[in-house]
Amino acid sequence: MHTFCSGSKRNYYGKADVVVYLLHRYSRGGSVFGANVTMLVYGDAFWPTYTHGDNTGLIATDSMKNFIQRETINFEGDGLDRLCRFLAEKFLAIYPQVEGLQVSAEEIPYGRLERGIGFAPAGPDRAFARVELNRTGIVEVSCGLRGFRLMRVSGSAFKGFVRDAYTTLPDLDDRPLHMWLDLQWQYSHPDGAIGGGVDAPAVRGIVHDVFETFRSGSIQQVIYELGTRIIRELPSIAVVDLEANNRTWDLVEERGDQCAVFTDARPPYGCLGLRLTRSASASG
Repeated sequence: MHTFCSGSKRNYYGKADVVVYLLHRYSRGGSVFGANVTMLVYGDAFWPTYTHGDNTGLIATDSMKNFIQRETINFEGDGLDRLCRFLAEKFLAIYPQVEGLQVSAEEIPYGRLERGIGFAPAGPDRAFARVELNRTGIVEVSCGLRGFRLMRVSGSAFKGFVRDAYTTLPDLDDRPLHMWLDLQWQYSHPDGAIGGGVDAPAVRGIVHDVFETFRSGSIQQVIYELGTRIIRELPSIAVVDLEANNRTWDLVEERGDQCAVFTDARPPYGCLGLRLTRSASASG
């Protein structure tokens, strides 16, 4: 179910899973910008469609799909948040019956191959963005990265937790850690942030660096370090939300502390969340 930053809507509708690939063949050194876009609009003009089947003011969702795909060629910026704003502002300008809309996009990542002219699907983590606009301006800009799969062979501990009749897990001083991670952030000044805001690669770089270098006593400590680094190093970000899953592999066989065989972790798994704000992080 979709939600809006501006609150619940009596009605909304739109088009989802609209795929676009913006290909610059010779400019920008050659590039592939792929996105899966969702557009949702709301307004009283669309209420008669629900109550009486009266489509007089209705913009067909097929037209929305065509608008997204055809107008993407006129997008001259970069970044998913900028694409969302570009499409939202143009759609509002064309259709006066739309009171507001939300455009969201998820990256379809392609990485450049060694010689520079070829590309291959990248990931698994993917950037995403969500922008809501109404007739008074920007309501929300939210960006993020989801789908990290991070594996560390050492440097993670977990010990000293409550021990009682339900405890079976031993204290671990140095364990392999396989962690999944999603995170999203919001800007202090959304309008300015879209014009020159934080790019997902900067956050991605912080995630990789912290995961590789930070020795932790818990996954909670890992995501706290990630959040504080993001707040500290990227001043345009006001709020960051993080959620990690403990997907550490199950041990099959080991040979001392040098070599071991594992298999995928079976469910259930640990789920850990955190929200940090600039003021709270500064005081903490």
